[in-house]
Amino acid sequence: MLPTTPPHISGDLMPFLEFNSTAWAKLRADTPMTLSAQDIGHLRGINEQVNLKEVEQIYLPVSRLLNLYVGARRELYKATSKFLTNSAPDAESKRVPFIIGIAGSVAVGKSTTARILHALLAAWDKDLKVELLNTDGFLHPNSWLDEHGLMEKKGFPESYNRGGLLKFLSDIKAGKANVKAPVYSHLSYDIVPDEFTNFDQPDILIVEGINVLQSGSLPKHGQAIPYVSDFFDFSIFIDAEEDMVGKWYIDRFLGFRKTAFAAKDSYFHKYSLLDDAQAVATATQIWQNINRKNLRENILPTRPRADLILTKGSDHLIEKILLRKI
Repeated sequence: MLPTTPPHISGDLMPFLEFNSTAWAKLRADTPMTLSAQDIGHLRGINEQVNLKEVEQIYLPVSRLLNLYVGARRELYKATSKFLTNSAPDAESKRVPFIIGIAGSVAVGKSTTARILHALLAAWDKDLKVELLNTDGFLHPNSWLDEHGLMEKKGFPESYNRGGLLKFLSDIKAGKANVKAPVYSHLSYDIVPDEFTNFDQPDILIVEGINVLQSGSLPKHGQAIPYVSDFFDFSIFIDAEEDMVGKWYIDRFLGFRKTAFAAKDSYFHKYSLLDDAQAVATATQIWQNINRKNLRENILPTRPRADLILTKGSDHLIEKILLRKI
């Protein structure tokens, strides 16, 4: 099993403050609960156990923390705009969104975390525009992956249109209106041709994806290499022991046989016809050969780069929180 504490850092030198769920819950203060148990049921992913109590104890304090960060960022922006008034007269008129990155393994619960935070943050203020981007839309189309021999590495860094994602984030951060992102279909397991989601100057953008915290090669020949995380104002990593994540992946695969895989036009419809033993064997093989390898090589090494690490226990509930020291 791999450790849940960021590697090679210990004791007083570790740049994180550590909390258990009880201590973290006290940081909620008077943050109001804006979601019902029914709301949470709609936001919860397959085989996940998040409930009203966990939202109150874990996610409300996170939303309060993010509220403070957004407010501080706005004050800093105002100060910078005032400083630049003479050289950049239009600086204050541009809206600069606060971008939150959420990373972690497949099946660890990133999407549920993103949806819950989206709902909580949107409730701060009715005039606050909060939008959510899943980076699956920036995967290369299957035809491109086939041509380049990368279908078996779908979800690995090289399977993404990194340039397209960087351009999207650059336009969002620049305050441009009506920025378009490609649409990904989990039914067809592919990019939907000529279909886009429009993002129109959000106040807060949540970007969720397995590799969003990844860095890359060092600059060459004096030329800087931009990373997706360069555009983040705050980043979150959803963590759990490797063996747990593997079990959750297999359990989710089994659940999908009666839901997503059951549709006749699903790319994975053939898996809905497997019996339990066959399904477990297939899911285990996919986990070991693809998703576990991606976790070890590309996802887990990015964990120490996060501002907040939420670590789950075997029951899929968050039991430890690491917050980067300022």
